[in-house]
Amino acid sequence: MSKEFEIAREFEVDATPEQVWDAVTSGTGGWLWPMEAPEPRVGGKGPFGSEVTAWEPPHRYTNRVEDVEGISEQTLNQLDYTIEPRDEGRRAWVRYVHSGIFVDDWDNQYDAAGRHTDFYLHTLRQYLTRFAGRPVTAFATFEGPEASSAAGAFTAVARALGLADDTAEGARVRAEGPEGKPLDAVVDYRDPYFIGLRTDDALIRFFGRGHWGHPVGVSVHDFAPGADAAADEAAWKGWLNGVFSQP
Repeated sequence: MSKEFEIAREFEVDATPEQVWDAVTSGTGGWLWPMEAPEPRVGGKGPFGSEVTAWEPPHRYTNRVEDVEGISEQTLNQLDYTIEPRDEGRRAWVRYVHSGIFVDDWDNQYDAAGRHTDFYLHTLRQYLTRFAGRPVTAFATFEGPEASSAAGAFTAVARALGLADDTAEGARVRAEGPEGKPLDAVVDYRDPYFIGLRTDDALIRFFGRGHWGHPVGVSVHDFAPGADAAADEAAWKGWLNGVFSQP
């Protein structure tokens, strides 16, 4: 049965309204994933088949799509950003609202969307405060094998990275990356569902989606000069497959 939903979040960030606007409308994949930049006008084409319904740079941007991915004519998805200056424009206040209609399994979808929203917006703040002005050079995103959707699978990911159960956000770690290579990083996000690692040149995100019946996901936002998305994907996909191929 279809049912409406709304997920609203507010935060302040050490970035100008213009920087926030550029991050959410440029489509570079610096903080979320590469997407088609919206046509800069009301009625213009937005990403993933949406329509731009509000365009007031650098303060308001909304896109809306119905019949999401052909699932049902009852579905609806809307993303709304409101951006206001703080501290004479040196900082920004952001209100983000994801709303629409879910069809079937409403509670599970709502829980997943809310938790993913928190992680995505955290990644946006990391991008704005740590990598602002640096275009993403390479972006890779993929899922692990079916075995990674099992209960407790995400614990295996953390341990394969070399993180202790009590390694908390803010910790500097020497994680174990692809081919056993050490990875000097900061754990910028950690809860039972997600892990975020930040290096000098990348944001590496791990999604423990087994809680919602889906495989583990990984995304790599690489800002290093000359970075190769295919190489990043092959390296980290091999690492993730290795985690779940061990006896």
